[in-house]
Amino acid sequence: MERSTELADFLRSRRAAISPDRAGLPEDGRTRRVPGLRRDEVARLAGVSTEYYTRLEQGRAGNPSPEVLDALVRALQLDTVEREHLTDLLARPTPARRTPASPQRVRPGLYLMLQTLDQIPAFILGRRTDVLATNRLAREVLTDFEALPAPRRNLARYYLLDPEARERVGDWERIAAETVAMLRLEAGRSPHDRLLADLVGELTLRCPEFTGWWNDHRVLRRTHGRKVYHHPAAGDLEFAYESFQVPGDAEQTLCVYNVEPGSATAEALRLLASWTAPQRMSPPTGG
Repeated sequence: MERSTELADFLRSRRAAISPDRAGLPEDGRTRRVPGLRRDEVARLAGVSTEYYTRLEQGRAGNPSPEVLDALVRALQLDTVEREHLTDLLARPTPARRTPASPQRVRPGLYLMLQTLDQIPAFILGRRTDVLATNRLAREVLTDFEALPAPRRNLARYYLLDPEARERVGDWERIAAETVAMLRLEAGRSPHDRLLADLVGELTLRCPEFTGWWNDHRVLRRTHGRKVYHHPAAGDLEFAYESFQVPGDAEQTLCVYNVEPGSATAEALRLLASWTAPQRMSPPTGG
């Protein structure tokens, strides 16, 4: 992914999202051919020259000072994640890896934690939203990732390409678009990730909605929120999810789907857990 093109597209998308009124600028009577702010207006708000901002948007200005970066964040009204993404895009390009990154491994203690959380769905995501490990209820509520070939165990691929997901995931369009925004954030951080580029290419070809969401240049890091799944046997399941960066590995995320005690979802999960519990064999008795 070409860093200068990504930077230009991101900056254009952010200034297009801000109206002059929202930015506190008075109407100047000029006809606007594009939505949002013009380059000279962003430059004025950031306290830099229009020429400098133009070169910056074109990827020709080098790395701005921390003061200029702060001014751009204020002018474009970027949130914390958008600021992080802009910083990634402005970082000095690094040579591509000569060898691919090593496969991610989940340490035994985390596997044990997933099994301990046996009353709620829980799973661990890695780079590119790869699903690295799941507990039994996560496999039941979402899909059985462990039954898939290892290269296909990916949350974005499930949400966007599995026909079942469109029926099972409540508010599918919002969840799918947010997942694309997560991939966009990672693309800025890891521009030489060949597996991520392959995933983006596959989603572009096979998901009709993907290109529009990708070209929005929205970025997102999921930390918490609400999700609903429509389970074919247990009915509607509502969760308050929390996501935690795994201590000792910044590229792994523990996702836990919490439920309100005593709620209909809690009761449905209890039944679902009992239905799917492994059958224990009774020891043979002597004749």
